[in-house]
Amino acid sequence: MALIVQKYGGSSVGSVDKIKRIAEKVKRYRDNGDEVVVVVSAMGGETDRLQGLAEELDGRPVAREMDVLLSTGEQVTIALLAMALRHLGAEAQSFTGWQVPIVSDDAHAKARIQRIEPDNLRSALDAGNVAVVAGFQGITESGEISTLGRGGSDTTAVALAAALGADECQIYTDVDGVYTTDPRVVPNARRLEQITFEEMLEMASLGSKVLQIRAVEFAGKYGVPLRVLSTFDDGPGTLITLEDQVEEPIISGIAFTKDEAQLTVLGVPDRPGIAYSLLGPIGEHNIEVDMILQNVSGDSSSDYTLTDFTFTVHSRDFDAAKELLEKSAKELGAREVSGQSGITKVSLVGVGMRSHANVAARMFKALSDENINIRMISTTEIKISIVIETKYLELAVRALHDEFELDEEPQRVDSGLTPTADQD
Repeated sequence: MALIVQKYGGSSVGSVDKIKRIAEKVKRYRDNGDEVVVVVSAMGGETDRLQGLAEELDGRPVAREMDVLLSTGEQVTIALLAMALRHLGAEAQSFTGWQVPIVSDDAHAKARIQRIEPDNLRSALDAGNVAVVAGFQGITESGEISTLGRGGSDTTAVALAAALGADECQIYTDVDGVYTTDPRVVPNARRLEQITFEEMLEMASLGSKVLQIRAVEFAGKYGVPLRVLSTFDDGPGTLITLEDQVEEPIISGIAFTKDEAQLTVLGVPDRPGIAYSLLGPIGEHNIEVDMILQNVSGDSSSDYTLTDFTFTVHSRDFDAAKELLEKSAKELGAREVSGQSGITKVSLVGVGMRSHANVAARMFKALSDENINIRMISTTEIKISIVIETKYLELAVRALHDEFELDEEPQRVDSGLTPTADQD
């Protein structure tokens, strides 16, 4: 017998018929002797509907009241799924976030889980029930309803799995696993049997939409085995776990994001504090900066060498960031501010980069052969990211997928390492 936490998103529970199918799937696990906790999102489109109602009344609704409103979407789903399970003969009990309880901080609309008190769930499971839990929500220390932000149901599921010591946390979606890249761009993209937490975290942060970043962080921190599966088709999915094998391929996948913009300040005095002077005001306006590049300019002044400073932001923040940057640049006596939206970030991800040289050279040659110009480069131990023009996105991803033969099944080799069972 295993303890399994399953999560189903909005598209999986988008109608009564779909909820019935979920109930049948859950019951099969229960009939097999497993203890099951199910975390569900609101029915597909419901959160947007509730958001729209609020905006009709108030263009800037109070965050507290929005949490009260939006949390009702999941409450509908847990009740319906519990009813469907009982109709099939499987005892079930539904739980809102406060009934568990899932205790969060008081940051409405973007709360973070502080702790979970699992005794109520444990009692329900011991009594033979399937525990059906509302995702995306919690309760603050002062008793206020809170929500975890879009995609928060993934985090709820992983946190519950950690608190209960579950054998596995299964995330059910409309895809059957994690792929080497988006199959809509590369038709022969391959489903990965296994990927490390570290690689999945990079993939999620770089544009892969399969899992929420916070959920992957939580799973990695507490060593919760995480599996991505299809709601609608049977299959093994993709297991996200600790690194315990070495694979021949050095690259696990290619991630990309289209919505990037680039900003450059030319001719800035190269003195201590210059980066803060440029980026501080941008950060104060909650604009997230991604890739950063600084290099010595060909110009010089009598007192300082001049430098050029380039960084990227999300395209939606381009105009606001450019306005702030122009003000800072003027105060610093910079020569010029330039920018361009409509650019794309493409990233290679793989733990094999740590032990293999020449990855960057192969990447650059593949792009050069397709006459694709690279505007920026950023690297870590397991990632190489580049910025290119968006019109070259599909060509670049296909070229790199072919170069690193990601459509080929990997040859697994036992690393000889013993996985760490306990995580801090």
